[in-house]
Amino acid sequence: MVAASFWSLLAPAIEISEELGYPGWLPPVAGFLAGGAALRLLDMAMPHLHPAMAETAPDGPPSSLRRTTLLVLAMAETAPDGPPSSLRRTTLLVLAITLHNIPEGLAVGVAFGAMGAMPEATFAGAAALALGMGLQNFPEGLAVSMPLRREGLSRARAFFYGQLSAIVEPVFAFIGALLVWAARPVLPFALAFAAGAMIFVVVEETVPESQASGNGDLATTGFLVGFAVMMALDVALG
Repeated sequence: MVAASFWSLLAPAIEISEELGYPGWLPPVAGFLAGGAALRLLDMAMPHLHPAMAETAPDGPPSSLRRTTLLVLAMAETAPDGPPSSLRRTTLLVLAITLHNIPEGLAVGVAFGAMGAMPEATFAGAAALALGMGLQNFPEGLAVSMPLRREGLSRARAFFYGQLSAIVEPVFAFIGALLVWAARPVLPFALAFAAGAMIFVVVEETVPESQASGNGDLATTGFLVGFAVMMALDVALG
């Protein structure tokens, strides 16, 4: 997501800004900050439970209780983010991933919509971004399904909720594509907005979760490899 934010969104935003006569830094900076602010507002407005809460080791003395029991106890003591809510914990967990899938769909839609608004945008570049987002959706789905399965949900229901969390992506992809297709002057702002929203998700959610449970070295290696793969896809195909 970090690599896609720069190579597929911010770099084109800078180039298009200069072509449209804007200061080269203004639309990227304004859109980037607006994207992060928008995700923060959604974060505050929507009650949700972070998947990392389900991955932490139990506090206190060693216990013979099953991990599922410890998980339920820990989640019962942890207040969800956002406003107070009476929703079930499983619903809050799905809402968390759903919320953070919004900028991914928006980014893909903006990339495809840009094809009709600027000659530099290519189908290969947009497809590379979509492929990168699709690959990282596998662990996101697991981040929903596995904790729910450990809570006692059936395999079918855990799988269903994992899939349901991504339903917003095609919706916001359509919105992003429509926005940039209808108004070329907003294109650099829209590209940077999607980048800012994705970076917010990376820093606020993905990085902390990846570093949990003593997996810092593995997560860092995965970050570097993932960045290199996305960069190679975007440069080679774009």
